[in-house]
Amino acid sequence: MDREKPEHDAPESTPGSTEGADPPTRSRFSGMGLLLLLGILFGVALLVPDLWTPSRSEISVAMLRRELAAGNVIRAMAQGDRIFGEFNERPDDPKWIEKQEEAERAKAAEQEAEKEKAAKSDEGSAEEQPAEEAEEKPEPDKLHKHFVTTVSLFGDHSALENELQEKLGHRYSAKQMEDSTGMFMLLSLSITILFFVAIWIMFRRARDQFLGGGLLSGFTKSPARRYEAEAEPVTFKDVAGLEGVKRDLEEIVEFLKDPERFERLGGRVPKGVLLMGPPGTGKTLLARAVAGEAGVPFFSISGSEFIQMFVGVGAGRVRDLFKTAKDSAPSILFIDEIDAVGRHRGAGLGGGNDEREQTLNQILSEMDGFRQSESVIVLAATNRPDVLDPALLRPGRFDRHITVDRPTRKGREEIFKVHVRRIPLADDVDLERLAAGTIGLTGADIRNLVNEAALWATRRGKDAVFMDDFEHARDKILMGAKREEVLSEEEKEMTAYHEAGHALLAWIVPGIDRLHKVTVVPHGRALGVTQLLPEEDRLNISEADLRARLVFMLGGRAAEKLIYDQYSAGAENDLTEATKLARRMVSRWGMSERLGPVAYHATEENPFLGREFHSEREFSEHTAQMIDEEIARILHASADRAMELLRANSEKLKKLAEALVEHEFLDEEDITELIGPSVHTIHETNGRGSGRTSENLK
Repeated sequence: MDREKPEHDAPESTPGSTEGADPPTRSRFSGMGLLLLLGILFGVALLVPDLWTPSRSEISVAMLRRELAAGNVIRAMAQGDRIFGEFNERPDDPKWIEKQEEAERAKAAEQEAEKEKAAKSDEGSAEEQPAEEAEEKPEPDKLHKHFVTTVSLFGDHSALENELQEKLGHRYSAKQMEDSTGMFMLLSLSITILFFVAIWIMFRRARDQFLGGGLLSGFTKSPARRYEAEAEPVTFKDVAGLEGVKRDLEEIVEFLKDPERFERLGGRVPKGVLLMGPPGTGKTLLARAVAGEAGVPFFSISGSEFIQMFVGVGAGRVRDLFKTAKDSAPSILFIDEIDAVGRHRGAGLGGGNDEREQTLNQILSEMDGFRQSESVIVLAATNRPDVLDPALLRPGRFDRHITVDRPTRKGREEIFKVHVRRIPLADDVDLERLAAGTIGLTGADIRNLVNEAALWATRRGKDAVFMDDFEHARDKILMGAKREEVLSEEEKEMTAYHEAGHALLAWIVPGIDRLHKVTVVPHGRALGVTQLLPEEDRLNISEADLRARLVFMLGGRAAEKLIYDQYSAGAENDLTEATKLARRMVSRWGMSERLGPVAYHATEENPFLGREFHSEREFSEHTAQMIDEEIARILHASADRAMELLRANSEKLKKLAEALVEHEFLDEEDITELIGPSVHTIHETNGRGSGRTSENLK
């Protein structure tokens, strides 16, 4: 028991649903395409006018004045705070630069001659020039003949305008800043109108039952994946541990290979086969094996892939899927997790007109529409057959229901052989022993166990996988991964006594599964773990064994009370599981003399909201009170019996707890050395097998 804290694949090809699709015609796109093209051109014409304007260089005001004074400006235009213009010669042209330097030297000589006469005027200009020079930006490395100048808002606009007017005359003009708000509003309105027109056209086509092509035609194409023939196809040889299921499916394979053989005597092969079972038992692998054995096209889809936001899309996908399968007949359709689309109609709040129920109705219609000559088999898999619609399960649709259950001991050994084919094994690996110690595991669990063992051996630098690597992988899967947490000495001691209580009762009380390991190292969500391993596959259990399990479940709590005279919150999971078991004994299995052979089962496990809005009971309040009293009586009796057995074996309890505190981990051999052989070993030695006495439970 756990002492808790307080609080299968193949390469895919293009979907087969694309076969037989009509290509969209040109006329369906002409109107919408023209509207979209005009909208794009209109936006480009309004938003990108600079595509047709020449390249311009950004220059400073000082450079503009300098080039203007040199007569290098042909024309200019002022618009807002920007001045656009054109040079006569590029200012960075070497010839123009040489000409300017000669003019500057001549001007410097003239200024030197008139230095004294022009002193006052030079001072005035010297006061203004620094302001311009302070604002001057680095000139670009390469100048164009066209330029643009941004005039500072704090500068002397009128002086610059006067200079331009004086130097250029009619070649200078000034324009007011244009307000483009109206143009942008018109553009936004036009784009919005075009968008809604396009949406209206799309939804108008979506109203058609078949959607007849267009932009939404892909919604109704089935997303089913077609698995082509592989170099090494999956066959029944790759499916181990399910011999009975494979025999049931061999008839389907023979029909797909030779339909005339069955039709000769008027026999009809089932239209649909429903594979039911827990997750990981190999339902999908079986479907692929059927396709591999028959050598026919295999279309695979998940039930959730039918459902979309648009009503009618799922039904369209169903039609397309079945049409593709019929065109490729003989073929196999495999619908995985069919409960996603095939659950009870009227079970939800959406009524009978929602998308899921329309899709289910279409599946029912298509399966009824098969002709005898159409060799199409529908395989479906589900973990919840109890929630499927009865119309889906009736004969004529899914005629055959095959249960794919957890493998037996022999089946688990065969599954181990399949998964270790490519793994180098050491000489000490015993697959029969591994199969015996993995009762209840599915094929997927075993594959995961083998993979974990191979990874653990690789991390430890081994050249092969040894038996202890498999043991480590099994403990990790069954008990959870080891947590890197350190318990305090007080917590560790209390956890040790708690787990020792479980372990001691499993050691001395008949009817409990064999003790395998006990540890106080935190694993998963538990602070300590007592691991039991069944010795055999069991399909039924007696009342005596159930009461023995209750004693074992409450043993950790009883040990805490015996040693510390108080309880801890670590027994929460024990109490929860014990209460569930006692309630089943009383209300479902009739193991109460007071209530008698009556099943008091409340419909409280609602799979979907809306199917039943309240928990309905088929018995009175007085009977409910009696059920609660009987549950409490059974649990109290089990707790008292656990306390009595632990008190009588207190020395063994103390030895186990002290050994757990010291070593943190004990296996069956360690416990045998500490307190002697277990009740299982004694019975085996006496030649009585797993026989058990009831005296210890009275």
